[in-house]
Amino acid sequence: MTLYAIGDIHGHLEQLRAAHERVFRDGGRDALIVHVGDLIDRGPDSRGVVEHLLRGQTEGRPWIVVRGNHDRFLPALAARPDWTDPGLSSARHWLDHPGLGAAETLRSYGIDPSRPRHTVADEVRRRVPDDHLRFLAGLPAWFLHPLALVVHAGVRPGIDLQRQAEDDLVWIRGPFLDHAGSFGPLVVHGHTALEGVCHHGNRVNIDGGAGHGRPLCAVAIEAGGVHLLTDAGRVPVTPGGGLVSMWTGPWQEARSPAVSGKGTRS
Repeated sequence: MTLYAIGDIHGHLEQLRAAHERVFRDGGRDALIVHVGDLIDRGPDSRGVVEHLLRGQTEGRPWIVVRGNHDRFLPALAARPDWTDPGLSSARHWLDHPGLGAAETLRSYGIDPSRPRHTVADEVRRRVPDDHLRFLAGLPAWFLHPLALVVHAGVRPGIDLQRQAEDDLVWIRGPFLDHAGSFGPLVVHGHTALEGVCHHGNRVNIDGGAGHGRPLCAVAIEAGGVHLLTDAGRVPVTPGGGLVSMWTGPWQEARSPAVSGKGTRS
């Protein structure tokens, strides 16, 4: 039994297609793939990403998508234009926060992000397909598999899965990232962007930073271990073994500024 998981996509349709192809080469076109959320924002084709995943599910592909914090913004704007996500420490609205990537998402739907908020919300309701909004709004907060619990950001230690707060599942960092004990199942997550995949023993972070210009990561999870899927094949990701990146050589020399082990904000 193999469970495949793909990290934060952030509007990069071509990277998503390439990650799917790496999975298909490893496990066939009927492989079970779980996506850790953050489908939209920052990248050039959020609309294409949502359409691709929605079409795949409609066609019966075994694709699971869990909700990321960014996936809440677009449907919330349509339903409650003045809503501000409580997980944002800045308390700024999605449209007013320059680092969240709202403008790129809106442009992918043909919407001018510079117009007044309620005008933009009206345009979202008019231009964004209803099935896209329903898809994003209805994403599950987690997916439990015999091999792993897949969730966007993490879980709050000591709280039963059924009692976890959604704000934690899509936003948590410190209490989860700093926890050295067991969570029960292995937790596979994204949200905290690194420069590759990292196995911490109790959790595996697969957000390689596609939203920050780095490669989109796909991993194979089996009882015998975790492997990063590259164009050259599988690369083992071992507990305590540090970051395993998609690329080597020139990318490592020219990569974006180093981040801490806890990654960059998302």
